[in-house]
Amino acid sequence: MPPNNDRLLVLFLLVGLLGACLWVLLPFASALFWAAVLAFASWPLMRLLTVRLKGRESVAASLLTAGWVILVAVPLLLFGFNLVGYVRELTELINTLRLEGLPPPPDWLAGLPVVGDELVALWRALDQQGLALFATLKPYLGQVGNWLLARSASIGSGMLELVLSLVLVFFFYRDGPRLERFVQSLLERLIGERAEHYRKLVAATVQRVVNGVIGTAAAQGLLALIGFWIAGVPGAMLLGLLTFALSLIPMGPPLAWMPATAWLVWQGDYGYAIFLGIWGMFVISGVDNVLKPYLISRGGNLPLVVVLLGVFGGIYAFGFMGLFLGPTLLAVAYSLLSDWVNEPGPTQGLPEGDRRGRPAEQAERE
Repeated sequence: MPPNNDRLLVLFLLVGLLGACLWVLLPFASALFWAAVLAFASWPLMRLLTVRLKGRESVAASLLTAGWVILVAVPLLLFGFNLVGYVRELTELINTLRLEGLPPPPDWLAGLPVVGDELVALWRALDQQGLALFATLKPYLGQVGNWLLARSASIGSGMLELVLSLVLVFFFYRDGPRLERFVQSLLERLIGERAEHYRKLVAATVQRVVNGVIGTAAAQGLLALIGFWIAGVPGAMLLGLLTFALSLIPMGPPLAWMPATAWLVWQGDYGYAIFLGIWGMFVISGVDNVLKPYLISRGGNLPLVVVLLGVFGGIYAFGFMGLFLGPTLLAVAYSLLSDWVNEPGPTQGLPEGDRRGRPAEQAERE
């Protein structure tokens, strides 16, 4: 067989082997991705801990993995246990409303200008027609139950992926330097001398996005916890953790503080309800517009709009993983285009006569 055919056959075999490997790893793609994000976000801490432990990488990896278990798994377990209690209370509230109806309308509702009387009339109409309303909604309760069952199954699979991610993050910590050398060699093989530049570009972009997203979510969760505690909302710690989780998606925090505000109105604590509504709108949700752009753009030379478009577009295109994939792809594409535009063309740097395809002496004579 000619040498070219041998090389082509080897290429086909390598492509087939690579496709088979990707097929094997596909069920674990999400867990591998989140383990890589967790390891990447805390890699400076891994380096510091390794130095403090005199190069014992396995011990450092074990300690950091245990830290992630405490920070992530334990709050989720507490959230699950508390969620059961809140579902029970919600069921009791629905049964109470079905049997006893709505409480009398608050006095301040009638005092609202223009719409006060209409709102009081609507309140009383809903109270009188409560039984009919529940009878109307009864056929849909089964569908709601099926939907909740499906969401519970997806939450269960997500928990399993989280556990697998926490297991895999240990190996990312321990074998991180070897993986970094392998990626560096692969990039040098593919794109040559620009490999180091693009490796640093991807690393810096992901690091800034992780800092911006996680840092903003932590700040919003802490501010929400303070607001819930001041307003006297039960389960403030749980709602703070929920706000942290919802902060990872666009427009997520209002899903935590708006129901809490409505609950305060229901309980008649109108002063605290107004406080929590203002705190949620201008402090909890408002910090996202200031802190996230600052953390993402700090220390980088990419336009902020490129990173922000990558965040929102990535979520739309790839789901939650797009939160990190989107800005990374746009950053690499932007850098590639910038390098191509700034690269000298075939006629740049030549004398004027050479640019026109004539000798410089002839151009001078003309």
